[in-house]
Amino acid sequence: MHFRLDADTAAFRDAVREHLSNVLTPEVEERVYRSGVSHDDDFAKGLVDKGFFAPSWPSEYGGQDRDAWAEEVLQEELMRADAPMYLSETTRMVASIIRAVGTPQLKDRILPGAMKGDITIALGFTEPECGSDVAAATTRAVRDGEQWVINGSKMFTTNGHIADYVFLLARTSPDKPKHKGLTMFLVPLDTPGFEAQAVWTLSGERTNITFYSDVRIGDEWRIGDVDAGWQVLSMSLQDEHASSWGPHISRLLEHAERWAAETVDENGRPQLAKTDVRRRLARVAIEDEVSRLLVRRCVWMAQQGQVPVAEGPMSKVFSTEALVRASQDMVELVGPDAMRSFLEPTAPQQGRFEYLMRFSLGTTIYAGTSEVQRSIIAQRGLGLPR
Repeated sequence: MHFRLDADTAAFRDAVREHLSNVLTPEVEERVYRSGVSHDDDFAKGLVDKGFFAPSWPSEYGGQDRDAWAEEVLQEELMRADAPMYLSETTRMVASIIRAVGTPQLKDRILPGAMKGDITIALGFTEPECGSDVAAATTRAVRDGEQWVINGSKMFTTNGHIADYVFLLARTSPDKPKHKGLTMFLVPLDTPGFEAQAVWTLSGERTNITFYSDVRIGDEWRIGDVDAGWQVLSMSLQDEHASSWGPHISRLLEHAERWAAETVDENGRPQLAKTDVRRRLARVAIEDEVSRLLVRRCVWMAQQGQVPVAEGPMSKVFSTEALVRASQDMVELVGPDAMRSFLEPTAPQQGRFEYLMRFSLGTTIYAGTSEVQRSIIAQRGLGLPR
């Protein structure tokens, strides 16, 4: 078994890489970082124009009818380049769910615009008091004729202040067990009663706490059956749990190798000539490769018709914790100068060691904490009791 790319997929990857090198200028990188918002309309629509937005989607929706390997290398390159793509990724995720279980009317209303970059969708799962227990949601949706009235709040609704819609998990039957009384909705964010307030993360990213006060939407915005929201949500959680953050390790390794090659000690000796430096770089390179193979195994399984129930969380938990280890190791290697601010011209590699150190810590929480991932591996992969 191997996960090497065929010639067509490798050529597609190279085309994506060339496009990103042309459009992700230092000015764009700084603008995205200063704003804290990982989205740029012009960048997203540039991907659409190049056919790089959703390559595995059918051509009728603007895709290229490619397989899952093209989608994987696209994600690898976008993440390695730290492209402003989070809102586009959540939009594609929800669009895939609408394509699978949405009504014909909802598909016609959402999918064309989503695939052109004209419609954006944020995620509304986590709540302030529920932590990683998404199913404990208390945001209520009460039916009123052909409408639903929504009240509650959501935490970490990243890009909720600029998105057009939020993919919202709400409780519709509080008398039922927590996994059985939930329903999914697509809420237009220009609806009266919605509010987003900024929350800033350690990495400088803006996320939001969002509030829903008597927000009224029609039943046509419901996705899936009433009280079947957990089954709908599970489609998106499976994709999130199979994510890999390994390309960030690749980016860190590139900067560390460049620093080691260009920096000399007080005796004029290149850092790369030192055994300890080479050993640390090799350790990061190994974890980079393992992270890549773990997520590519998930793609291979999906291509074989298998569901990576435990393998997805294995990819996520290993790659994020490896990123934390590698970031800490490189900061120790470079020394105190590594903690000089991101984008400071005189800092080593313009402060990217400092930024990746801060950024890495949040990745063990995104898309389900390491504890949640380990529970899934234990229960669903190894058959252990709760």
